Amino acid sequence: MEKLPQNIPFVFMGLQSWFLEIGSNARNMAVELSKTHPVLFINPALDRITLLRKPQTASFQKHYEILKNKESLIQQVAPNLWVYSPDVIMESINWLKVESLHDYLNKKNNDLYAKAITDATAKLGWDKYVLFNDNEIIRALHLKEMLNPLVSIYYIRDYLAKVAYWMRHGTRLEPTTIANYDLVVTNSPLLADYALPYNKNTYSIGQGCDVVRFLEGRNAEKPEPMKAIDVKVIGYIGALVHFRLNIPLLEKIAASFPQYKLVLVGPEDDEFKASALHQMPNVVFIPNQPESILPAYINSFDVCINPQLSNEVTDANYPRKIDEYLAIGKPVVATYTRTMEGIFGDYAYLAKSDADYIALIAKALNENSPSLSEKRSEFASHHTWEENVSQLLKHTQHTLQAKQGYVATH
Repeated sequence: MEKLPQNIPFVFMGLQSWFLEIGSNARNMAVELSKTHPVLFINPALDRITLLRKPQTASFQKHYEILKNKESLIQQVAPNLWVYSPDVIMESINWLKVESLHDYLNKKNNDLYAKAITDATAKLGWDKYVLFNDNEIIRALHLKEMLNPLVSIYYIRDYLAKVAYWMRHGTRLEPTTIANYDLVVTNSPLLADYALPYNKNTYSIGQGCDVVRFLEGRNAEKPEPMKAIDVKVIGYIGALVHFRLNIPLLEKIAASFPQYKLVLVGPEDDEFKASALHQMPNVVFIPNQPESILPAYINSFDVCINPQLSNEVTDANYPRKIDEYLAIGKPVVATYTRTMEGIFGDYAYLAKSDADYIALIAKALNENSPSLSEKRSEFASHHTWEENVSQLLKHTQHTLQAKQGYVATH
């Protein structure tokens, strides 16, 4: 099979901003893809309610400042990579209960998005491109017919149809979004199983990780906030959000290991801020840290945890932090899910209950060794963004060839 020509551009759009405070699959994939293809990364358009509330997040503030100060909406951030902050304002419609009214206004939102994308690609001189939609169920429902890209790709990295915000309209609309796109790719086999009945051109392409940076993290010095800690550390890196993480379990872990520190690195939601964890003397909260220093934090942990809630959302979720933990060679204790068992069953300790967590943390600390550490690093070293994007390009090429064959014969 011929490779996809390198002059074919990719347009990335979806749910996550380039300026997101934590890691983003789409951003990492766009960076990797830009090594061989021109890439335009489009930040999510702002909506009226968000503009009224003006949340104090770095991603919103940066986008808002660009619009307010009338900065260039398209900024080149690398030799083959541009970031676009659209100045259109979307109507906030998720609260609408009448489906027909929601869908009418959503089509207008889609039309605004399509015009913004067309304006941006025209400024770059692109008339043909591949459209990559990062898990945007609703605002990109109609973009394939409105934009007519060479190939339209819907990327599923989370089972959002089971997340509270998306259940009102996303549950009924995501099957249509999946069916509308030429190609569907996912980061876990269970998400591919979910999409396959709606679109037969669906594939799991795995998950990427910045392997080199995390492998190098094995030699990193302790970050400043960790230097005063002289006991063993049970650590977590990532967003601290109540709808994904088990707060009572974290409280139980801290209470069960009073001689150790439980270190939680990442931004907190309101439920975490109000939790009893803040009154526990051996729990340390460290707010947002630059991505570049996260390997050093992981390297300062004695055991890493991923205390996910167990539900339909997390069962299909591929937590990228597991590869990051393993690349540095750390023992990992995580909530049992079918995805975790299928991918990490031989390399992580998987807990089915709170009691399992306590026992497995103790076991992981007790039996860790240089040989186990090396085994973990070797396993994670194969989960690269390069391989992830290689799989994406392979399926994009197959899909483009199939479409061109259809056009040629019909």
